Amino acid sequence: MRQPCTVVVPCLDEEHRLAPGALEALASAADATVLGVDDGSTDGTAALLEKIAAQHPERHRALVLGTNRGKGEAVRLGLLDAIAAGAEVVAYCDADFATPPDEVARLVDRVRDDDSVDAVLGSRVALLGADIRRSMVRHYTGRVFATAGSLVLGVPVYDTQCGAKAFRVTDRLRAALATPFASRWLFDVELIGRLLGPPPHVAERIVEVPLRTWHESGTSRVTTAAGVRSAFDLVRIHRRLRRS
Repeated sequence: MRQPCTVVVPCLDEEHRLAPGALEALASAADATVLGVDDGSTDGTAALLEKIAAQHPERHRALVLGTNRGKGEAVRLGLLDAIAAGAEVVAYCDADFATPPDEVARLVDRVRDDDSVDAVLGSRVALLGADIRRSMVRHYTGRVFATAGSLVLGVPVYDTQCGAKAFRVTDRLRAALATPFASRWLFDVELIGRLLGPPPHVAERIVEVPLRTWHESGTSRVTTAAGVRSAFDLVRIHRRLRRS
């Protein structure tokens, strides 16, 4: 029997962009429950997620936070909810499905099939044969943050900010999710750091898997001001990880 899995999809004002068919495809491809987390949307996103959950209760659930907490907190609370519901493997991906359902499923399957791995990080690497579509500006901006994140972590992570990751439910993961993250947007860096633990790290149990397909949606909620705050957040994350 396959380990029960829940994939968390954080949502903010996604009523007109979120495709119910993509959620259904994700549930089928990953053989998983899909938990849509509404992060205080001001449109009909919460109602849409609850409608999908009511129509397909065997594969879909909704978690409505009521007020906006930020993507990091939406993901953290969603993962905790999934663990409390009995998931043995958990994952998250973005609501725009830049990482398509079959690629998310591939990350989940790597955790299920490889007992030596506790975390699988999707990585956007434009390799020959891969279909990675990303603007040059966002690519190089992402490389700056990924490099800075790698320095903060002290391990060579190529792509900390890809929005598709899968995890085995372990005591280490539970501890990593126990408290809120320092940053609304760079929470991935802190989550990876918490999983690594203090030196000597357990980096061998965390792997990056190059995605075969990733298409930029063309929209981003990360403003210039948010980018500046994120730079300061990296400093806060570094201090937190050193204290821990």
